[in-house]
Amino acid sequence: MRTTAPHNEQGTTPERVLFMAFALSEKTWKLGFTTGPGQQPRARGVAARNQVRVLQEVAQAKQRFGLPESAPVVSCYEAGREGCWLHRFLQAQGITNHGVDSSSIEVNRRQRRAQSDGLDLRTLLRMLLRLHHGEREVWRVVHVPSVAAEDQRHLHRALESLKRERASTTARIKGLLRRQGLRLTPLNKVPKQLDALRLWEGTPMPSGLRQRLLRV
Repeated sequence: MRTTAPHNEQGTTPERVLFMAFALSEKTWKLGFTTGPGQQPRARGVAARNQVRVLQEVAQAKQRFGLPESAPVVSCYEAGREGCWLHRFLQAQGITNHGVDSSSIEVNRRQRRAQSDGLDLRTLLRMLLRLHHGEREVWRVVHVPSVAAEDQRHLHRALESLKRERASTTARIKGLLRRQGLRLTPLNKVPKQLDALRLWEGTPMPSGLRQRLLRV
């Protein structure tokens, strides 16, 4: 996913490239376009995840900057919010995309930007241009797995999620019992064990607490 520095053969004119950056949020995506340093970026907003509008804006940006329809497009966005599907969509359209690890941008920039829904379009475009012209330490690109490889991760992640939920539930049950001076070990037969529990003065567990423990 790394872009090499443009190569000029003697006597040839380098092909002009359209650079595009995304600032992603839940409802609206901001798109920034440029063809080189010092140029006023073209900024547009589209509804989030509207693939048709993204492609329309790419076509309109090419017209605005006087590029042919066949001009290559290089894009970038802050990875994480939208996962890998956007990268795959852009690549399927022939667009060279970089899903960027935002933490690597913060380290490289050294000065933390003010918080917002996405990285500043101008900053992303500047860094994308630097990468395209040969700089190698601009940011860190996120590895995008194949669809099959990504799908195989779901079982493992589901198991890990269940383990965390189990640990959290066990901690809540122990905490509720401890507040009444009670303790259960193990917790694998809680419904039956609750009937035998008695408070410090020998009375049965209050019904409200019992129902809450059963709902946990």
